[in-house]
Formats: sequence, structure tokens, C-alpha cells
Amino acid sequence: MTFAQPGDLVQLVGKDQNYFLVTLTPGGVLETHRGILKFDDLIGREMGSEVLTHLSHPFYLLSPSTDDLIRDLRRNSQILYPKDLGFILLKMAIGLGQTVLEAGTGSGSLTLTLAQAVGPTGRVISYDQREDMQKLARKNLERVGLADRVTLKLRDIAEGFDEAEADAFFLDVPNPWDYVGQVRRALRGGGFFGCLVPTTNQISNLLVALSREAFAFPEVCEIIQRHYKPVADRLRPEDRLTAHTGFLIFARPIIR
Repeated sequence: MTFAQPGDLVQLVGKDQNYFLVTLTPGGVLETHRGILKFDDLIGREMGSEVLTHLSHPFYLLSPSTDDLIRDLRRNSQILYPKDLGFILLKMAIGLGQTVLEAGTGSGSLTLTLAQAVGPTGRVISYDQREDMQKLARKNLERVGLADRVTLKLRDIAEGFDEAEADAFFLDVPNPWDYVGQVRRALRGGGFFGCLVPTTNQISNLLVALSREAFAFPEVCEIIQRHYKPVADRLRPEDRLTAHTGFLIFARPIIR
């Protein structure tokens, strides 16, 4: 059994599936349209328990998934969605103890996912040239308790990267072909490269640059996700479809 502790980030889900993510600070409260929940009444409760507001409306006390954390991020830019993030982790073999670089911090959805995957012994180094983006990403990481696994660096990546022999590198910038050389020098031989672009002409430019800089085995794909209404007697697709969010490109740096 797992019990809610002071300082935990938890999810409170109503029967209408609307939810709130809150940090259980002693003395704190959550005010909702269904009533008030006092955090002191939640601390010590078993996860999965039903809890009632002061108006007797039920919520369930749950641990949030990575999907929940990402969808709840404060954002100033388009984020990578869970449908793409899970595939990225698998294709790039992201795991415990690794050193992973990214360029294009944005609001931090990939940064958060990478930090969770590398664990407390790993390291994520994230580059961006916009200070406002990195300030927001830092706040998002601090909220979920992962900021200590991430180093944020403010720089124009045309100047290159401080690191070498990184295990993996994900590039999320509008003109990635301009930085493939810098990325290659930051990666170990046989490491993993990934990139996201929204249009096919960007893919063509990137593929040319990857070939020039000794990257091999390129792959191009997109992930389309379709949800269904979870009602047993009228199961059917949801009316809205999360379709094209971007093209994913993967390649491996080789030694010639």
C-alpha cells in the first residue's frame, strides 16, 4: 500500500474525469466547483482512495502518470505529445544513468520525460537561446521534482556544445540541418540522434545534412493516435483525432 505524504504531487480526479494536480502542502486547500478539499485530510490517505469535498462530491486520490504531468505543463510553445515521447524513448534507448542532450528546451515536455527516464544517476543537458523558455521549463521541472537531474544552458547552438560522448541527442529547432555538425561532435560513436520537424521539406534538408556528417541508418516516421469512447455498449472512436504533430527522424552517428 502507498500513502500520500507531505510534499507529494498528486492527482485528484472527479467522476467526470476532470482532474487537478496539486502538491500536498500541510495546511493547503484545493477549491473546486465541486467544493473544497483540505490537504491535511488527504495526507496519510491510501492512494486510490475516494475523498469527499466539503459539499460531499467525490474525487479519487491518485499518483499522476507522465502523460498527466505533460498535459498539465504550463507552456509558451507547442510541446511534444505523449504519443511521440514514448516512441522517442524507445527508439533512442534512453535509460538509467545516461547522459542525454537536447536543443530546443521549449516548455520542457521532452526535458521532463528524459529526466524521468535517466533516473537519479543520469543527466539531461538542455540548450535554448530563449531565457523566458528556460525559466518556464525550470519551473515545470521543479514542480515535478526533477530539476536536479537537468542542466539548462542558455546559448546559440551554432556555437556548439560543451559535451562530448553523449549517449543521445534530440534536436527540436526550426532549422536542424544547420546544426548537425555540432550535434555529431557532441555524440559518441554509435549513439542515438532524434529530431522533430513539422514539414516534409525540412526532412529533405535534414537528411542531406545527416549523410554529410556521417550519420547512418536514417528513419522517418509520424505517430498517429486514435482514442475510443470507453462505453461498453456503444464503443466507437472519439470525435477528435490527435493526428499530425510532426515528423520524427532518427539516425546513428558512425565512425568512417
